[in-house]
Amino acid sequence: MPNIKPISDLRNYSDVLRDVSVGSPVFLTKNGRGRYAIVDIQDYEKTRATLRLMDELAKGKKSGEEKGWLTSSDVRDHFRMKANEE
Repeated sequence: MPNIKPISDLRNYSDVLRDVSVGSPVFLTKNGRGRYAIVDIQDYEKTRATLRLMDELAKGKKSGEEKGWLTSSDVRDHFRMKANEE
């Protein structure tokens, strides 16, 4: 169940922060509407990494659509060449 608190509870911010843990954010409301989320730093970093990954995947998809896709044998050959260079 989500942990939802009014923003006025931040007067005792240590109590609010005590409720924040990995996978369990605290949602703050302002004037009865959801406004903010306080998340554990691990969750924040995981979300940022996911967004970066999604961005790179979108770039790859766009590149494939514009320049053409590589076959699995093309990829294998590329990495074999790289391995032989070392």
